[in-house]
Amino acid sequence: MQKLGSFLVIIGLLSIVAGFFNYVPKILIWIYKWGDGAAWGIKIGLIVVGALCYMLSAKTEKN
Repeated sequence: MQKLGSFLVIIGLLSIVAGFFNYVPKILIWIYKWGDGAAWGIKIGLIVVGALCYMLSAKTEKN
């Protein structure tokens, strides 16, 4: 689960950084069909959900 969380965080961060250079990753091009506000929400959601997956799986693996 940590790998999935890490992947989601990295994709979210890369999509935000790439957006400043007017580049849209092919895997996330569909989110812009709903507008910029929804695209930002999805990118931030990827980061938050990924971080939660990473942290929660780290706690369960310690036990």
